[in-house]
Amino acid sequence: MNVGTRVLAHAKAVLPDRVIDDALVVTEHGLITHVGPARPGAVPAEAVDLRGALLLPGIVDTHSDGLETELRPRPGAEFEVEFAVASFEGRVRAAGTTTVFHGVAFESHNRKGRTVERARRLDAALRERAGSGRALVDHHTLYRLDARDPEGLVALETCLTGTPVPPPLVSFEDHTPGQGQYRDSAFYRRWLEGSEGISAEEAQRRVEALVAERDTRIGHREIALGRLAEHAALGRARLLAHDPVTAAEIDVAVANGVSVAEFPTTMEAARAARERGLRVVAGAPNVLRGGSHSGNVAAAELVAAGLVDGLSSDYLPSAPLAAALLLAERDVVALPRAVALVTSGPAAVAGLSDRGELVEGQRGDLAVVTLDRGWPTVRMTVAAADMPLLTGVGA
Repeated sequence: MNVGTRVLAHAKAVLPDRVIDDALVVTEHGLITHVGPARPGAVPAEAVDLRGALLLPGIVDTHSDGLETELRPRPGAEFEVEFAVASFEGRVRAAGTTTVFHGVAFESHNRKGRTVERARRLDAALRERAGSGRALVDHHTLYRLDARDPEGLVALETCLTGTPVPPPLVSFEDHTPGQGQYRDSAFYRRWLEGSEGISAEEAQRRVEALVAERDTRIGHREIALGRLAEHAALGRARLLAHDPVTAAEIDVAVANGVSVAEFPTTMEAARAARERGLRVVAGAPNVLRGGSHSGNVAAAELVAAGLVDGLSSDYLPSAPLAAALLLAERDVVALPRAVALVTSGPAAVAGLSDRGELVEGQRGDLAVVTLDRGWPTVRMTVAAADMPLLTGVGA
């Protein structure tokens, strides 16, 4: 077998429109060169026998906040950024993910330990890892901008230079209680109670103080969105509207060059996004939990209505694969469509046309998966950029 060639045989391969129960898949130098049935006498001796395991395209995750947790697993315990990136890379790959967009939050008010300086360091570390030739997955940054944070906007704009193809993802977000994800501020109050161990009365006082403080900067929302619209028009950013609630919010987003509705909180917002030509991303943990932890629309309902293009891990790296297979097992969608929700769908969300399908000519990003009592175990992850000496890493 030539160096750089992999032959995987006797797999249950999930293609865009069908499943091949006994498949032969070949990759050469990082590209898929053959997908078809494993016909008798046509399987090379050097082929890896997958013994009926599922063979999927590598998962594409357009919104992962797990790196933040890897960096700061508990308050007061923060590790070196380079260590966190390398460590989290292993978790991502073990989940069958080969392309990941790490959420990097440009906030100057230290929410969840986030600062502009930390965002700069994370972005620099991700760029270095992506270009090092050592990475085990394809690293990207999802720039997350607090809509009411002037300092965050200034810092983010220094990262949006040139006209890369595709442009980086930028999520426009406002987590102020009383709107968006926390339009019912009681959910935010209960989150404070649980995460900080304070009374309901103290949590309510904090919510009221936070809303009052952030209302002093509400006018910056329009300024920030306008600046991001300019970057999008110049090809420097691909914009995501985060947690939209109403059709009117979708209209504002479209008018400002937004391409993606990320985590719509209502059926109304998701339908409006689809009608106006936006792609839609929902949360995989929402699917697994059977609903939103913030009282918003259930992602499975949006999938059943045909309103979702991609599922992202949000805060749980293993969630996309498990959510996709759960949707298929419950007949919400057929298996090829379920797999597309975590592979080709997110790739399209990010503007990446070279991955996400078991099709000749696509990147040779693959995941080998078995099921145990309905839940997936990733047995092997293959990334297009793997060097020969790394063959089988993730097994």
